[in-house]
Amino acid sequence: MALATGCGMNGPGYKSPVDAMKAPCEQILYVPCICRNTDVKQPDYLATVDVDPRSTTYSQVIHRLPMRYIDDEVHHSGWNTCSSCYGDASKCRDRLILPCLYSSRIYIVDVGTEPRKPRLFKTVEPEEVTSKTGLTTPHTTHCLADGHVMISAMGDATRPGEGKGGFILLDGKTFDVTGNWEAKGHDTQYGYDFWYQPYHNVMISTEWGAPKAFLKGFDPADVKNGLYGHSLNVYDWEKHTLIQTIDMGPEGMIPLEIRFLHNPMATEGFVGCALSSNIFRFYRETNGQWAAEKVIDVNSKKVEGWALPEMPGLITDILLSMDDRFMYFSNWLHGDIRQYDITNTRQPRLVGQIFLGGSICCDGSVKVSEDKELTEQPKPLYMGEKRVQGGPQMIQLSLDGQRLYVTTSLYSNWDKQFYPDLMKSGSVMLQIDVNTESGGLTLNKNFFVDFGKEPCGPVLAHEIRYPGGDCTSDIYLTNTANL
Repeated sequence: MALATGCGMNGPGYKSPVDAMKAPCEQILYVPCICRNTDVKQPDYLATVDVDPRSTTYSQVIHRLPMRYIDDEVHHSGWNTCSSCYGDASKCRDRLILPCLYSSRIYIVDVGTEPRKPRLFKTVEPEEVTSKTGLTTPHTTHCLADGHVMISAMGDATRPGEGKGGFILLDGKTFDVTGNWEAKGHDTQYGYDFWYQPYHNVMISTEWGAPKAFLKGFDPADVKNGLYGHSLNVYDWEKHTLIQTIDMGPEGMIPLEIRFLHNPMATEGFVGCALSSNIFRFYRETNGQWAAEKVIDVNSKKVEGWALPEMPGLITDILLSMDDRFMYFSNWLHGDIRQYDITNTRQPRLVGQIFLGGSICCDGSVKVSEDKELTEQPKPLYMGEKRVQGGPQMIQLSLDGQRLYVTTSLYSNWDKQFYPDLMKSGSVMLQIDVNTESGGLTLNKNFFVDFGKEPCGPVLAHEIRYPGGDCTSDIYLTNTANL
């Protein structure tokens, strides 16, 4: 079977989520490997992993592309074009965009010439980003239908360390910084993730916090001092203006990943609030305003032998299946991934759960004294002789919804703080088989990528991308109301 790439007579991506679900199975994936805060004093790199079970190199890193500088902290990634450009044969999904949290540098990687052996195409230096936008600390990348690449940012270049939610625009051909997406004066206090929906003329962004808080590690005092966010910011997509702020309060602390339903006709979606460990549903009201309501609450566990008397789940990533039937999210501290049936979006129903490490394993130093969910602490996860450190963090679902890939690193400073053994052992990548009929999650024992055994030493693997697009990078413009 030929490798699915982002080029073709119909342009990048797929016409609709329904078509995407019929795409060939993924054969390789890309994942950034972070060296910062580890003993590996080398630049971060992009690893290519073989995920084709018929291959002789299945479940192995088959290529490593080093970045140019040390301590960039490559984090999330995105594409130069995606399904929002479907139908434009002049566009090709052949560049992977790698913004760096710590250095504010942006790497452009050529994955089109040789998909199994990506090469560095261009480096956008932080001076260009700050001088043209006034922003630092870039995070989420989405392509736009007009040919630009848009990257959210979280820092203010004029006030180092302070928060500022804005959006960097890159030319989709030259990858030069062209300026800000948001209209002048329409930035927000904090930034993080975003998702746009042109059919409804809306874009909604989320908030992590001030870089001076989260970059150094987590301190509860920073929450009390207002250095972390708790709001959704609603923009007019055509005018680039901030039109509404939805304050979710203490129940919505640190809203991170936001996902509209894939069906572009839908006027709702979900956001995971990390610290409060809740899932909020956001939706458009009949008067045209947007609102949010809590639909899932992950109870904290009373513990002994930990930094605080109660441990939140810490929801760090969420995604939706292409048919908008299931939602998945990871509790990085509790150590579980959950699968919910969201046929009724106001009442998600838990149908699958699996523990993959975390901070409450029965052989660890943390004792759970009160748990509203479990009757006993989960067992640690071993893959062969290796005990998996850390907890499930970044997740990516196959387009057909049958395979869920998982990595265990959040951000190097937080990894070092919450899972110090992870810095010595390295993170891992796992694959979960998904029951798409009635729900259910099962660990695939035949797939295991141990980033503790990299040639340079243990590293931290983060976000996952497929060459042909995936469940968290593509935005659709086609009516799919027949889902």
